[in-house]
Amino acid sequence: MSTEKSSLHTRNLHRNPYDFDLLISCVPELKHYVFVNVHGTKTINFSIPEAVKLLNKALLLHFYNVKDWDIPDTNLCPPIPGRADYVHYIADLLAEQKGETPTGNSVKGLDIGVGANLVYPLIAHQSYGWKMLGTDVNEDSLKNAQHILDQNPDLLSAIQLQHQTNVNHIFKGIIASEDRFTFSMCNPPFHDSKESMIKGNLRKTKNLSKGKDRKTVLNFGGQQSELWCEGGELAFITNMIHESVQYSSQVLWFTCLVSKKDNLYKLTTLLKKVKALEFKTIDMAQGQKVSRILAWTFVPKQKRTEWFSRK
Repeated sequence: MSTEKSSLHTRNLHRNPYDFDLLISCVPELKHYVFVNVHGTKTINFSIPEAVKLLNKALLLHFYNVKDWDIPDTNLCPPIPGRADYVHYIADLLAEQKGETPTGNSVKGLDIGVGANLVYPLIAHQSYGWKMLGTDVNEDSLKNAQHILDQNPDLLSAIQLQHQTNVNHIFKGIIASEDRFTFSMCNPPFHDSKESMIKGNLRKTKNLSKGKDRKTVLNFGGQQSELWCEGGELAFITNMIHESVQYSSQVLWFTCLVSKKDNLYKLTTLLKKVKALEFKTIDMAQGQKVSRILAWTFVPKQKRTEWFSRK
């Protein structure tokens, strides 16, 4: 019998095992990929991209009322439970300032690298009613994200998209002088090259197939901007921290996922150097995978509650 996924956030809607009969009723095509494993549990092969995509489609429809969600095969297909965890931990971070979990359009979030999947804004708005702006350097990804919004017209007033025209910039060209965001979030490119990405994915696929001798394929799509950048995760987040100084009075909390624990020392040392008033690391765990959110702010504590009374 499968047990609750207790490592997920307590408000995560995906703590219980997947009810595949229910999910198949949402997306009938999913039935072609569901099988009973040696433990007598229904599951899918997570190394098959189409299976994961259909699972996501069903989860987003059932739990978040997102209709006709789809992404091109060339784009990253994210795990929904882990993406939801990031959103819920941000809600906890904001609740520390407000005294309660903030909901509604007084909270405005900025998703850096929203991708074709639009998952963070979808979960953030459907869970808490927050307004969201998603940015990306890839115009094709934004076109697909916009298509998802067009299929869900009730979301059009809550979620906007913006093209980042300069691949070297993160906030510059996005945050205008009059803008104020309650938080920013980002799942940065992890690898420093295409070669290291392929090697890492081969290891991951081998683990998913339990070492069986089978043809190895990329078990997720992904545009270059989603998966790797020069200098990898450390260089990307370092650039983000430097840029955040320029917008220190316009974003209450800057946040970013950090996959490599070894990068934290250098990043927190940099945050001290740029005089962030507070920073913290929030651990997240999904199964055997451990990740963490790095959060920092330049706003004095006594002024933080003001952010929730402004539209």
